[in-house]
Amino acid sequence: MKEIPDYQTLMLPVLRSAAGGTVTTRDAVERISSEFDLSDDDRRRVLPSGRGTYVYNRVHWAKTYLSKAGLLEATGRGAFRATERGLAVLKSTPKRIDNAFLSRYPEFVRFIRRITDDADVSALKSPKRGESDAERDNETPDDLLDEAIKRRGASLRDDLIERIMSIEPQATRARVFEKLVLKLLQAMGYGAGAGTARHVGGTGDGGVDGVIFQDALELDPVYLQAKCYARDAIVGPEQIQAFKGALDDKGATRGAFITTGKFSAKAGESGRKRQKQVALLDGDKLAELMERYDVGVVTARTLAIKELDETFFEDLGG
Repeated sequence: MKEIPDYQTLMLPVLRSAAGGTVTTRDAVERISSEFDLSDDDRRRVLPSGRGTYVYNRVHWAKTYLSKAGLLEATGRGAFRATERGLAVLKSTPKRIDNAFLSRYPEFVRFIRRITDDADVSALKSPKRGESDAERDNETPDDLLDEAIKRRGASLRDDLIERIMSIEPQATRARVFEKLVLKLLQAMGYGAGAGTARHVGGTGDGGVDGVIFQDALELDPVYLQAKCYARDAIVGPEQIQAFKGALDDKGATRGAFITTGKFSAKAGESGRKRQKQVALLDGDKLAELMERYDVGVVTARTLAIKELDETFFEDLGG
């Protein structure tokens, strides 16, 4: 059997496969399998988890990393194409695309930093040919597992925001986002049961998009402002103050301002000032909470990690 190319080796072939327009992941797998002359047995070789083949998994992760760098874009379920940036890269005829190559793009650097919690991305490396994941850099299996979990989590959180931003038209996106944040807060334990969370966004909404009552008598409301902005858009203190004004009109003292963008430092200070408390959730925190409380995500699999039970042997007198 042949060594299945690692996902970084597959980045350039995956980008090439999408240069002519929309392609599905399965189509890309077939093209790349032929390009690397993989046998039927190689193509069918299954991961230790039993969930999918090596070649499909590595094409998928090559596609994911290229997307984080803005070289690919999704066009539908399981389908993607090269962006203008991706086509420009191909015109420059690179010999190889890997993590080090992608680190020239700020979007990719931000993605990697979310994975590693490390501002230094200069150490991004490409696996050596023939080097297995378990052998690289003296990393222990636990190190590799922790890294994999971080990468999957960071990728999922990016995918959640990208999925929200892909909803068209914009008016529909805004309405869906308002309903989404209501469901999230309910999943977090806010509300006194069915019917205590209400979507009120729209014309004449009085500056609020939703309300959740903490008791059945509706005496303890939490009002919501939900703004579906670009990922790098900055929410300033003026918008927080305007929301606080809306809370004044409602006679309320608590609210939450949730956005897919970011808050300025002054907006954060404004949210904490005075009696009126406004919780601020930016895009990163929103995605983290959606993952934690199972909103917009499903559990793909549950992994049980087992270790030696010393107590068992000690009880036997060993």
